[in-house]
Amino acid sequence: MDVTEFHLLGRRIYLSSILDLHSREVVGHATSFTPSVPFVMQSLEKALQKRKTRPHILHSDQGFQYQNRRFITKLRESGIDQSMSRKGNCLDNAVIENFFSILKTEFYHGERFTSINQFLRSLHAYIDYYNNERISLKLKGLTPAEVRNQSSQVQLY
Repeated sequence: MDVTEFHLLGRRIYLSSILDLHSREVVGHATSFTPSVPFVMQSLEKALQKRKTRPHILHSDQGFQYQNRRFITKLRESGIDQSMSRKGNCLDNAVIENFFSILKTEFYHGERFTSINQFLRSLHAYIDYYNNERISLKLKGLTPAEVRNQSSQVQLY
C-alpha cells in the first residue's frame, strides 16, 4: 500500500493503492486532493470489500496515515497484521513503487488532460485495464485478474 501524487492543472491529486503481492492486482484504490487518513481508509475499505479472503499482512511505508490510530484499529479489527518499510528505504515497498512507475509511464507522462474529471475517469479506466487486460512478463504473460482467478481455482486437499 502506498500513495502517489499527480500534478494536474495547478492541483495535486493523490492516489492511494493497495496491490495484492501474489497477483499484482490493484485490489483497492482511492483518489483525493489531500493525502489524509480518511482517504487511505477509503482504499483500505474498498480492498476489504473486494476480497473474499482477508490478507494476513498489509505492507506500507511509514507515512503518517499508516501510523494513525484509526488505520491501525481497522487493520486489527480485520485481522490484518501491519508491516512497515524501514525509514528511508523505498526498496522495502518496491512492488507498489514499480506499479506507480508503470502507471505514470503508460498513463500519465506525456498526456494532456483537459479537466480533473477527465483525468480521474481515465485513471480509473487505466487501473481497470492494468488489472484485466495488461499482461506482465513477471506474471508469465498473464494479467493480474487471470493470476487471481487461477489462484482461486486451486483446490487444497
